[in-house]
Amino acid sequence: MTTSDQQLPLPTGGFMTTSDQQLPLPTGGFQMMEGLAHHGHGESVPTTLKPTSVLWQSVAEFTAGAIGGTACVISGQPFDTVKVKMQTYPEFYPSSWQCFKQTFVKDRLAGLYRGTVPALAANIAENSILFMSYGWCKSMVCKFSGHSKDSDLSIGENAIAGCAAAFFAALGLCPTELVKCRMQAMHEAIASQGKAVTLRMSPWAVTRAILQQDGIPGMFKGLTSTWAREMPGCFFFFGGYELSRHLLTPTGKTKDDLSVPRLMFCGGFAGACLWTAIFPIDVVKSRIQVQSMLGNTEGRFLPTLTHIYRTEGVRALYSGLGPCVLRSFPANGALFVTFEWSRKHLMQL
Repeated sequence: MTTSDQQLPLPTGGFMTTSDQQLPLPTGGFQMMEGLAHHGHGESVPTTLKPTSVLWQSVAEFTAGAIGGTACVISGQPFDTVKVKMQTYPEFYPSSWQCFKQTFVKDRLAGLYRGTVPALAANIAENSILFMSYGWCKSMVCKFSGHSKDSDLSIGENAIAGCAAAFFAALGLCPTELVKCRMQAMHEAIASQGKAVTLRMSPWAVTRAILQQDGIPGMFKGLTSTWAREMPGCFFFFGGYELSRHLLTPTGKTKDDLSVPRLMFCGGFAGACLWTAIFPIDVVKSRIQVQSMLGNTEGRFLPTLTHIYRTEGVRALYSGLGPCVLRSFPANGALFVTFEWSRKHLMQL
């Protein structure tokens, strides 16, 4: 029998025909051809990643996290500006409302959105890494707990995965949030020294000043505080999100079937849980990052926390909590709605 009419055996898959010869394919031959485009004379090149692959899932979660972070900043930046001002210089404002009003009267809407560029960088860096790492950490928790898929994880197991994911997210968040906080509280920092406020600095100028003064390590000022805030914070963040999704899921449906308003509430509740649990840590972090701009290079977490408690009392550790919790509902609601929608559609590509 000649090769022109000879048929070679297949292990389990299909066969591929060249001009007049049938060649064997390995197991799943036809499946291997999915996602391939023919180019030239029989040459094949991959066009897309398989949506079910771990790599594609990571890409989808990273991208969806970045999109969600953008939505979070746009919807919540004015509240965040008030929060940082109240945390770092509460003596300037008797209340959050007065802080909001004075900032708006002095600088209009631009004042409330001051620091938006580094805030976008911070949230995109944090949420893209956070949600991608969250997917990885859920897979690891599945292996340790014996679950076959991450949808079987309990509320507590999801919270643990979120806590672990926050370690990686903080590395991307700290440098960008440092720039954001300094820009937001720059007027108050200069005024606290009795100087006239005439300075206008761009995010790039602030970054350059940090690098010139302290080098690359200066960009990670407050990293310990960021870890101390983000890791327990994300435990409550993802735990609160999964708890509220569980409670709001109608009978006979799954958590993936939640309506947009319910999903918005779940995101807001998650954010409120996070900030209520870790707000004093965030106050310390903001103080360290902003006051280091004035030459206070000795800022460390425990001494700063002790100083605030002794000189200003417990109340100072919760200064700005109101606008922060209010911000959680539009900002974190937008974050989770946008993330879930983006991830769903990216996984279907």
